[in-house]
Amino acid sequence: MDNYLDLLNEPQRKAVEATEGPVMVIAGAGSGKTRVLTYRIAHLLNKGVDAFNILSLTFTNKAAKEMKERISSVVGHSEAKNLWMGTFHSVFARILRTEAPLLGYPSDFTIYDQQDAVSVMSKIITEMNLDKDIYKPKQVLGRISQYKNNLITVRAYMNNQTLIEADAEAMKPRMGDIYQAYVERCFKSGAMDFDDLLLRTNEILTRFPDVLSKYQERFKYIMVDEYQDTNHSQYLIVKALASRYENLCVVGDDAQSIYAFRGANIRNILSFQKDYPDAKLYPLEQNYRSSDTIVQAANNIISYNQDQLEKNVWTANDKGDKIAVYRALSDADEARYIASQIWERQISEHLQPKDFAILYRTNAQSRALEEALRKKGISYRVFGGTSFYQRKEIKDMVAYMRLLINQNDEEAFLRVVNYPARGIGQTTISKLLIAADQQKLTLFDLVDNITLLAPTIGINKGTALKLNDFILLIKRFQVMLKTHDVYEVTMEMAKATNFLNALKEDSTPEGISRLENVQELMNSIQGYVEEQQQLEDGDSSLSGFLENIALATDADNEDEDDNKVNLMTVHLAKGLEFPIVFIAGLEENLFPSMMAVNTRAELEEERRLFYVALTRAEKNAYFTYSVSRFRWGKIIDCEPSRFLEEVDDQFLSWKNLHIPTQRNNSGLSSDLFGDTPTSPSQSRSYPSEPRAKSVARQHPNANRPDPIKPKQNFKPIDQAKSASTSSANHLGLMIGQHVVHDRFGRGVVKDLQGDPSDMKAIIHFENAGEKKLLLNFAKLRIIS
Repeated sequence: MDNYLDLLNEPQRKAVEATEGPVMVIAGAGSGKTRVLTYRIAHLLNKGVDAFNILSLTFTNKAAKEMKERISSVVGHSEAKNLWMGTFHSVFARILRTEAPLLGYPSDFTIYDQQDAVSVMSKIITEMNLDKDIYKPKQVLGRISQYKNNLITVRAYMNNQTLIEADAEAMKPRMGDIYQAYVERCFKSGAMDFDDLLLRTNEILTRFPDVLSKYQERFKYIMVDEYQDTNHSQYLIVKALASRYENLCVVGDDAQSIYAFRGANIRNILSFQKDYPDAKLYPLEQNYRSSDTIVQAANNIISYNQDQLEKNVWTANDKGDKIAVYRALSDADEARYIASQIWERQISEHLQPKDFAILYRTNAQSRALEEALRKKGISYRVFGGTSFYQRKEIKDMVAYMRLLINQNDEEAFLRVVNYPARGIGQTTISKLLIAADQQKLTLFDLVDNITLLAPTIGINKGTALKLNDFILLIKRFQVMLKTHDVYEVTMEMAKATNFLNALKEDSTPEGISRLENVQELMNSIQGYVEEQQQLEDGDSSLSGFLENIALATDADNEDEDDNKVNLMTVHLAKGLEFPIVFIAGLEENLFPSMMAVNTRAELEEERRLFYVALTRAEKNAYFTYSVSRFRWGKIIDCEPSRFLEEVDDQFLSWKNLHIPTQRNNSGLSSDLFGDTPTSPSQSRSYPSEPRAKSVARQHPNANRPDPIKPKQNFKPIDQAKSASTSSANHLGLMIGQHVVHDRFGRGVVKDLQGDPSDMKAIIHFENAGEKKLLLNFAKLRIIS
């Protein structure tokens, strides 16, 4: 391909042709950075640079493969094969195959994956007689990973009193000993974990100047993709290798730096010009992906960040539709709206399920969305993760619930008899299985008589007591289930079994996510119970709930077709694009996260995350948020995300504004403290402009009018006035009226049936279809 330079716009071409000296390419979302990297390498090869002298580092194997294929189309396959191109870990593993003997490792050292590393760590913790509930293997490995990526070796750790004290305060005073034992065990086994591939490369380049010199001479031209995602260890390797020729080209976008929790350091890209004062800067500002509305709205958002490189992203694409902002009454209403929009657009515009993506901040949010999509018959996949009811912590909790209604469920019994750990080991389980088979008993019945049978089975008194306690625990909740609703029983069981405490002790991002998932399961149970109690033919039993989720689980495994709606966290969406994107849960303490608003740096990363979410959309974007959500069985009021206020109103189309801001009233009068609002702006329910500016710099759109003031005619049923007594029920509800339901959303009353004391309403809901509700239990409000 001789005309490849003609395929580039002017800024792209300049970046491709600037082959000498340090270069930074600031690639805005959808601006063609992969094309620039690809053609830059091709251009070097066409200029006569030896392929063996080019090093190109990426963050995913997929990106490296795609770039190699593109380069092959320009310069030929055989030449492209000679490039040093791949992920940081794969390239440096290749170097270490040659150089590792200098450190005492064999050339054919083993690379431990996460499972291998966890296995080694588990053995070490066991051998040191440490409590695995305190020293959780994955959690300890995560901490060691942080050390390694910041070049904190065992020796450096032992000399750092601050780190030692921090670990002691975290109830892990033996971290140093564990770290040392882990490093020694890996070395003895001739193995390195993923973090070692970077740490040992740094060690080689630091301790052996001749080796550094060799690779500096080898890699005369270095390119790094996604530079904003590099950690300290990666930064130092690149800096060392490039220090002789300084033909270093980094490509990235500070506005898309969202991996601080993995160790990524945004200062690497922000400080590039300080490291290389003579660096050339090429901003790629033309967005080829998204509509003008989406591009301008994204610019609004990111302009609030103070730590950023200046650029003005624009597009020649059509203006496109405004971003729809849906104000939901509940998370269930939010999910139904999204599912309905997808269903309607598939029908009316002949779109495919794969054209849609639903993005959210936390994995737990997928539960309501999955249920809504299933009810509409829309195929979906949870991208890069596991469907909600297939997650381990959910299956564990569901196993407890299954035992309550079927104590003979052997799979459920085996899953939870020692979870959380209660000292019932695998040897005991094996003895129980053999004895149950010999005596033709279920495991539950066998253990129910364990006091008598223990001597013949070969189980000691201590273990027999633990088994007996487990059986009594299950029986206790079987009895409770007869007089209490499913939510109360399940919540009490989660506490009594130490299920919740076991999850709360893990403060890693994965541990927090697991706890959020269990919280969402509880929300699901509470919502199910309330919904079924309001329906004329509802079934609010535990068996009804389990049947409901069992059918959901079966639906997850129907086929392997990838033509499905994509559900994923925003972090997983980076690098992807979809015609239509829904960003769900735009509420304070959810997005931005409650754990990321304590400092400006944290908040700015959350804002960059929102920017990444929006710029995944090509044609249309939707923002949704709820005025209330379930939290551990209670409905809490939610405040719209401050990020919504940072988008100019000209780019937004507000939906469903009749929904009130708050469901619950404290009962206190606002004039009790002498601050009765004197104007609508003072009583606004949306995040106020002064609050938003306290965490972001002044923005020209900060004083826009509140677009979502609730309508004044919104009233509860028991306060509504009937137009005539002959056509109204005793609560003032009439056929033809528009109502809002906590879970089903907005609907129209089609019919009223029965006596006033036991009246039923047939209501057609916009997103949930037709329902027959018992008005004595239904949570309805009349809106017109």
